[in-house]
Amino acid sequence: MNIKPVLVALALVPFAANAKDAPAFNRIATIEAVRMLPLDRDRTKRSIAEIVAATEDGNTLVYVDGEQNGLGFVDITEPATPRPAGFLPLSGELTSVAVRGPRAYTVVDTSPNKREPSGYVAVVDIAAQRELMRCALGGQPDSTVVSRDGRFLVVVIENERDERLDRGALPQLPAGDLAIIPLAGAGLDCGAMRRVDLTGLALVAPEDPEPEFVDVNSRGEAVVTLQENNHIVIVDIENARVSSHFSAGTVTLEKVDATRDGVISPNQRLEGVVREPDTVKWLDDDRFVTANEGDYRNGSRGFTIFRRDGAVEWDSGNFLEHLAISLGHYPELRSANRGNEPEGVEIATFGSERLIFIGSERASLISVWRDEGAGRAPTFLQALPAGPAPEGLLAIPARGLLIAASEGDNPEAGLRSSLTIYRRGMEPAAYPTIRSENGPDGTPLPWGALSGLAADVKVAGRLYGVTDSFYRDAQILTIDAKQTPARIVSSVTVSRDGKAASGLDIEGIATRADGGFWLASEGNPERKEGAVPDRLLRVSPNGAIEAEYLLPEALARHAMRFGFEGVTATGNGANETVWIAVQREWKDDPKGHAKLIRFRPATQEWGVLHYPLGQTPAGWMGLSEIAASADDTFIVIERNNQWGDLAVKRLYRFSVAGLAPAAPGAANIPVVTKALLRDIVPDLAKPRGVVQEKLEGFAIDRDGDMYAVTDNDGVQGVSGETQFLRLGRAPGR
Repeated sequence: MNIKPVLVALALVPFAANAKDAPAFNRIATIEAVRMLPLDRDRTKRSIAEIVAATEDGNTLVYVDGEQNGLGFVDITEPATPRPAGFLPLSGELTSVAVRGPRAYTVVDTSPNKREPSGYVAVVDIAAQRELMRCALGGQPDSTVVSRDGRFLVVVIENERDERLDRGALPQLPAGDLAIIPLAGAGLDCGAMRRVDLTGLALVAPEDPEPEFVDVNSRGEAVVTLQENNHIVIVDIENARVSSHFSAGTVTLEKVDATRDGVISPNQRLEGVVREPDTVKWLDDDRFVTANEGDYRNGSRGFTIFRRDGAVEWDSGNFLEHLAISLGHYPELRSANRGNEPEGVEIATFGSERLIFIGSERASLISVWRDEGAGRAPTFLQALPAGPAPEGLLAIPARGLLIAASEGDNPEAGLRSSLTIYRRGMEPAAYPTIRSENGPDGTPLPWGALSGLAADVKVAGRLYGVTDSFYRDAQILTIDAKQTPARIVSSVTVSRDGKAASGLDIEGIATRADGGFWLASEGNPERKEGAVPDRLLRVSPNGAIEAEYLLPEALARHAMRFGFEGVTATGNGANETVWIAVQREWKDDPKGHAKLIRFRPATQEWGVLHYPLGQTPAGWMGLSEIAASADDTFIVIERNNQWGDLAVKRLYRFSVAGLAPAAPGAANIPVVTKALLRDIVPDLAKPRGVVQEKLEGFAIDRDGDMYAVTDNDGVQGVSGETQFLRLGRAPGR
C-alpha cells in the first residue's frame, strides 16, 4: 500500500515561546546512571540509562543499563532530589523494561553473535530487587510493553542485522517476530507464549522484517515498526495475528542541510526520503506517532501522525531540523545522514491536554507538542535540553513529571549518561537561554560552539559572539541580550580576500573603539601535519580581515597547542592596546602560570605578564576569556576542563597598574595579583543539569552588565546545551 504524505505547512520560525499564563516543563534534577552502581563496580567503565519505566505510584524509576548488565533503581519520591535506590545485576545486555504492579519485566539479549540470536525476559520483584523467573525468548529482544489491560507482555524479537557484515545489507537471517506472553499470577505463563510471523509483509526485505518497537492501545492492538523495512504492522494480540500492514512512506524535505562539510547550510532538498520509524506510540485508539530516525537508508528527520489504516494525518517535515539549528543544537556531522535523528516518543495526558514528546537523539533535544485532535496539526509548545543522546522518554502525568534517559556516556571526559527530570508548572520555560532569529532566506541563522563574547561600545545589551574551528567558516554573531531568551539577530563570515577565511580557530573577540573587531585565533604548533600559528586578526565590521599579526619568534618558539583563548582591547587610535589571554602554560612558563600578552598596534610592540592559575581536583586549569573593565583592570574566566561535581569555573579580576610587561624572551616576567570576583559553578548548576565544562565567553556591556556563555562543542559528543548567563552589574559600574 503506497501512502502519499500529507504535510501541514509550518511557520519557518521554528521556536514558539509558551504563553505567559500557560504551563511549561522545566528541568528540576539530573542524576547520573553511574551513581546507581554498586560500590564494587568500576565507575570508569561505561554505564548508561537507556529505557526507563516507573512504578505505579510514580515514586521509583526503573531503567536498563545495557553496559553494566543490570536494572537501575532511582527514588524520586522527592523528584527535585532523586536518590540512588539500588542496582540488580542480570546476565546479558538489557534492552528494555516495562512495569506492571509490583513487578518489572525486562528483556535481555544473550546472543553470542548476530547469527545466533538469543535472549530472555526476566520478571523482577521491584521492592525486593530480586529476579523471580525467566522466560526464554528464542531470539534477540528489543522493545517490550505490557498491554493496557495487564493480560499480556508483548516483546519485539528483532534479531538485528550485523552492520559489519556486507555493509549491513539485508536480508540477514534468522528473521525476527513478535512474542506475546500471558501474565499469570506472580509472573509469566512461558508455556503459553505465542509468536506472530512478520515476514512477507514489507517490500524492502520481506524475509527479514527487523521489527524495532511496539506499543499497545486499549483495543488490544499492537503497532509494530519494521524500521529497516520502512513498514508498520498492526497486530491483534488476543488472537496473535496481523490485522493490517502498510509502508511508512516517504517525505520530501525542503531547506535542510544534507552535506557534512563543516557548515550548517539549510538550503538543500531531499526528495523521497524514507521515514524508517523507530519508536511508535498510540496517540489514541485510532492514531499513532512515529519518530522517523532512519537506520538502513536515511530517515526523514521528523515525526509523523498516522491513522490506524495507514493514512498519514500529519508530518513535521523540516521543523525539527530548523528547531535544532535555531537553538544551537544542530549536529552538523550528521547532516549527510540523519540530522537531528528523532528516536524517542512519549504520549501522555496532562490535565486536559494530550501531549506528544519527541526525543531527538543527535540534537539532544526534546520537543513538546499538544495534540489538537484528529485531522488537525499539533501545536509546538517548547523545547527541553536533555543529556547526550536521549533514548527513553517517560511521562508521569499524575505527578506532572517527564523523565528522559540519555545514553551518551563519556567516562574519560567526565560527562556521564543521566536521567533528567522535568516538572510541569506555571513558571516560564527556562530554556533556551539563547536562540537565533531567521536569516534573509527564511531559515534560522546557524550557530553553535560559541567560544568568545564581546560587547558593543555604543549600544547597551548588544553583544558579539564567535564560533570556533568546529565549523569550517568562522562566524561573528550579533546578539541582542535585552531579549529573553537572548537572540542572535545577524551573522557575518570572517573573510580573507573576499572568501571565507580558512585555517582559523577563533577563540576570542573584542570590539574596537574605532570600529570593527579584534579576533584571537588559537594555533596548534604541535600538529604533526601542518602546524598552525596563533594569530591576532583585525577585521572590519563585516568580517573582512584587514590585518594579521603573528607572535615574534621569541614567543612563538615556546608556544603549545593551548594558545590564544581570549582577547580584549582598550583605548583608541595611537593609544589602542590589545590584551590576549593564553589558555595554559607554554614551554617557557613556570608551572601554574599562563601568559597575558600585550600588543600595541601603532608600534607593533609585544609584552608579556604572567597570570597565576589556581588548583583543580582533576584535569587542568586554564584561561578561557579576558575582558577589560577599565583601561588597566581586567576580568578573566579561569576554569578547568571538568564537568559536574569536579567543575571549577570562576571570574577573577586583576590590575596591570604599575606593572611593566616584559619584552618577549625576557627571563623575568611580572606576575599579576588576582582577586576572586565570582564563582560561576552555582550559576551553571542553577538550571539543574550537569555543570558544563566550557565556560568560554564573557563580556561587560556599555551599561556595565556582565554576561557569560558556554561553548557547546558543536553538539559533538555532548548535549549541545548552551547556557547564556546574566551576571548582574560589574563592580564599580
